[in-house]
Amino acid sequence: MQQNNGLDKNQLISFALFSMILIGAMFYFQNKQAKEQQLKDAQNKTAVSQKVAANNAKPAIVTNLNDSVKTASIQQIELKNKELTLGISTLGGQISKVQLNEYKAYNKKTDVNDKPLLVFDKNNSSYGFQFKDKTGKIFNTKDLVFSPVQNGNSVTMQTSVNGAVIQFIYTLLNKYTVDFNVKTQGLSQLVADQKAEFVWDYNVRGMEKGRSQEQTHSEFNYAFDDYNSFDYDGRTTMEEPKEKLNWLAVKQQFFTAVIEPQKGFKNSKGSQDMIEEGEFLKKFNFNGQVDLANNELNEDFKWYFMPLDLPMLKSYDKNFDELLPLGWSFIGSLNRWFFIPMYNLITSWGLAAGWVIFLMTIIVKIILSPVMFKQHKLSAMMKVIRPEIDAVNEKYKGADAMKKQQETMAVYRKAGVNQMAGCLPGLIQVPIFYALFRFFPNMIDLRGKSFWFAKDLTAYDDVIKLPFNVPFLGEHLSIFAIACTVVILIYTVMTAGNMQQPTQEGMPNMKVLMYIFPITFLFFLNTSASGLSWYYFVSNAINILIILVIKYWILDEKKIHAQIQQNKTKGPKPEGKFQKRMREMMEKAQEQQKVQNAGKKK
Repeated sequence: MQQNNGLDKNQLISFALFSMILIGAMFYFQNKQAKEQQLKDAQNKTAVSQKVAANNAKPAIVTNLNDSVKTASIQQIELKNKELTLGISTLGGQISKVQLNEYKAYNKKTDVNDKPLLVFDKNNSSYGFQFKDKTGKIFNTKDLVFSPVQNGNSVTMQTSVNGAVIQFIYTLLNKYTVDFNVKTQGLSQLVADQKAEFVWDYNVRGMEKGRSQEQTHSEFNYAFDDYNSFDYDGRTTMEEPKEKLNWLAVKQQFFTAVIEPQKGFKNSKGSQDMIEEGEFLKKFNFNGQVDLANNELNEDFKWYFMPLDLPMLKSYDKNFDELLPLGWSFIGSLNRWFFIPMYNLITSWGLAAGWVIFLMTIIVKIILSPVMFKQHKLSAMMKVIRPEIDAVNEKYKGADAMKKQQETMAVYRKAGVNQMAGCLPGLIQVPIFYALFRFFPNMIDLRGKSFWFAKDLTAYDDVIKLPFNVPFLGEHLSIFAIACTVVILIYTVMTAGNMQQPTQEGMPNMKVLMYIFPITFLFFLNTSASGLSWYYFVSNAINILIILVIKYWILDEKKIHAQIQQNKTKGPKPEGKFQKRMREMMEKAQEQQKVQNAGKKK
């Protein structure tokens, strides 16, 4: 607990000046593409597509499954609405390009989000249906060449394999949804199994600033149990042999690609591997089984290419909102029902995102102020009875540790001090800390929002460039992270004085550990969202002001001393259940130790 070594009003003035200098330094550091051409008239485009198909696109007919696919002209058919631009390739009849028109990707050269945001492009995604023929050989639709027929925002891809016809029909619907219908005819003459394997290989492209943070958020997500259950896997493999998946997503920090089979995927499995450098972050592979009806594949699928925007995700009513990693259980509820509504309300006032976070911090501190007051009152009481605690430690120095602890607890009880009350503020702030740790890097409304020198509050600021790479820090220093570390260190110095030193040999010095914590926090925050660092800077600066206000204007140590003396005359306060249980456990342990010592003497 705090042992205040003369924190006077001059220090208060010093802190105020320091804060002004720090904020002034922050101010000092601060500082399209044209829209694509609209779609041509549907009838003209259909005519052009059919003409090209007739002249150039010859469907690949495999007369023998041992033969290679015949070469043909590969073309890409474009479908477009306000939100999406799709390119569908005749090779494999698959979606080969997906651009989210209303968003931009991070450009390392300009240090802002100004590149086209391409989910699929340059063959980073490849998918198809894999079949086993009656001779036991495997063929996959992604290796076949299809011929296209386009009608407005719908295109039919068709190919033939030994007389069997396979059709993929894509229809771009409103917003982020693509109908994907699969039809076959004559497939029953080729295949022996009653199943097909949907195989998807996908290398996710980096879209954000901060590679490690985005890699952490890139993972498999899936729903099952009729959309009622949800799970995710950020490890190397995923295995779901028993569940029927309603949809499978590869999620990144702010965007996702989802495939939804009407009848679900069975015997699903997948793998994911980190890509250490370059354009791509992770390599994903998924394999899910779909059933054939009479050895024919006639099933409806849907593709979704979406931003992780909570209201939009909830509008689908398919458990897509779980894709936004707001935290499990109480943590997620805290974000959904408290922090997000608070953020939306303050944002509606027209404030910059950084000042929205500033006001959020103040609101949280006001809510927690009664708890913080109790904590600091306890600190003052602990300071008053410190001489008595030191006397107990001296009296029982070298004696039985259990006896010393019992006598210490007796001093607390007589003074009416409940040590456990000091743990409450810390326990309350743990879920808040973790909720905000989830909130700031995943709130798409903050993506690309600048504040002072931070160009994106969901990524780190790197105004201070380093000429070399420092392990765990990288090649930059974040000003927000440094500022946050400084105020945490000041707060620690002001509060660590009250902490009792270890009385047992070999026990760690908690005061030293408390001083180390702010330094380790720098390594954590340096590559985290600058919005998170800004929140913790403001939060800890307010903590310091609260301590000073309580010390100089609210709490009177003389009155506290008089109250403690009065408590002693009344006798010890009744034990709480927890205190009683602790005392009984200590007494029982002490008895057992006496028995063991007596046995050793015999």
